[in-house]
Amino acid sequence: MENDQNDLAAQYSELPSIPSDIEISQNAVMKPIVEIAQQLGIKADDLEQYGKYKAKIENNVWESVKDRPDGKLILVTAVTPTPAGEGKTCTSIGLAQAFGQLGVKHALALREPSMGPTFGIKGGAAGGGFSQVLPMEDINMHFTGDLHAIAAAHNLLSAVLDNSMHFDNPLEIDPEKVTWRRTIDLCDRQLRNGEIGLGSKFDGFPHKTGFDIVAASEVMTIMALASDIDDLRERLGRIVVAYNTSGKPVFARELNCIGSLCVILKDALKPNIVQTCEHTPVFVHCGPFGNIAHGSNSVSATRLALKLAPYVVTEAGFAADLGAEKFVNIKCRQAGLKPNGAVLVATVRALKFHGGVEKEDLSTENLEALKTGCENLRTHAENVQKYGLPVVVAINRFPTDTPAELDIVRKFCEEMGVPSSLSEVVARGGEGGLDLAKKIKKIVDETPGTPNFYYETSDPIKSKIETIAREIYRADGVDYTEEAEKSIKVLAENGLSDWPICMAKTQASLSDDPKKRNAPRGWRLQVRGVKVSNGAGFIVALTGKMMLMPGMPRESAVQKIDIDSNGRITGLS
Repeated sequence: MENDQNDLAAQYSELPSIPSDIEISQNAVMKPIVEIAQQLGIKADDLEQYGKYKAKIENNVWESVKDRPDGKLILVTAVTPTPAGEGKTCTSIGLAQAFGQLGVKHALALREPSMGPTFGIKGGAAGGGFSQVLPMEDINMHFTGDLHAIAAAHNLLSAVLDNSMHFDNPLEIDPEKVTWRRTIDLCDRQLRNGEIGLGSKFDGFPHKTGFDIVAASEVMTIMALASDIDDLRERLGRIVVAYNTSGKPVFARELNCIGSLCVILKDALKPNIVQTCEHTPVFVHCGPFGNIAHGSNSVSATRLALKLAPYVVTEAGFAADLGAEKFVNIKCRQAGLKPNGAVLVATVRALKFHGGVEKEDLSTENLEALKTGCENLRTHAENVQKYGLPVVVAINRFPTDTPAELDIVRKFCEEMGVPSSLSEVVARGGEGGLDLAKKIKKIVDETPGTPNFYYETSDPIKSKIETIAREIYRADGVDYTEEAEKSIKVLAENGLSDWPICMAKTQASLSDDPKKRNAPRGWRLQVRGVKVSNGAGFIVALTGKMMLMPGMPRESAVQKIDIDSNGRITGLS
């Protein structure tokens, strides 16, 4: 038995210790962004530079390459998130870097971080270890100002709406049915719900409203899905901002402010380009939340990358039941994208958590809990295949993983008939993802998949919701509140029902209950509300207690972040 353990341990070399993320980031030697762009054939004159290391790409680049054939699109998704972290973004970055080490021309397309979570409980969202996007501090903070522009456009629409109601309310808007709120890119629970317009009649009219975080704004989602300025204009115009006294929807275009919104957003619509630790070109653009929106980077960035590189790695928000499902049924359906394969990220720690181990005990070997938690991995692997995509499991290795635990996950994947690869991209950069890159490249070259839209947008709303609930979440059925039933009827009566479904569901479980780990069975999905994101082009089904404005934890990153007299930032991770 001891010899067996020794033989097993010999298969796994010890992971090197590594500095903190910010130390790696600040010690990395970046290349001028002009050189990074040149790898993809983008000229210096086609860049709008924000300093030496980040830039926006001018619109004429798309016009010059739009008739080229698309490269291969590889989606990175994951098992159900846990407090231990899964490393989906790190894996995406490391996989792209591994393509570079193989000498394969490639690009990476990622979401844009929100400052709210950066200062809150999550911290930064630019990868980690030796698989990071640079300049990390800039990307996690103001970057090129995209989120500020989105917030300004959103809030201008709010102000114009309230102003119209203040001056005689010509659109006969029902003050109790104003659906358009306000937004800010910070976590602030005090702003979730409130009443504005208090004071004299010169201060506006009183009505209830609140703030959502920018990543939850429909303008953010529209920016992520818009193909160009004309599409942006059309989408902004069809936003439903309220309902009138007759119960009919009021559209943003009726407020005659869409031109102004487009002016605010014209530069933010251009994709951003930066680099990884190993100088991979990265398009970082737009970041709608993955649990209440579709959770992936912009269409404009993804499709541009596909014209410029033969292999493009991208990621979807949260797990395969949320991000990957919406990536296929919303983003790919609307934009005509055809992903060719997927990487499903799993960790020993996450699977033990789903097997019943608490966070503080995840560093201790527990083979039985791991075997139990592998059912979560099975469900997500089956789901990705339902989306029409062949899949490789990336086992994101942590230093505390034992050889026996890693072997259990590897064998489980073998029994499922799904290839797997040990990923060490955090500790080793692209070198730690070479096997993963070879395996996914072979799949997309030889047996590429095509997206499977397993419901029609013309299907009834309930039918679409129930298809997702049964097929993807493994629910026994769906129950609707009275409010949800009324909303479904209103949308159908007003011709607003022929959109794909965007499920607003907890990321912490395959079910609608964040406390249910692993792969729950024998439960029913509870839909408490349904609303249309008409500009984005989907219907949101609200389940559980979903918050569009996160709060800050008792102890957050905001207490750790600082800057010294030389401009060196500390505490950002």
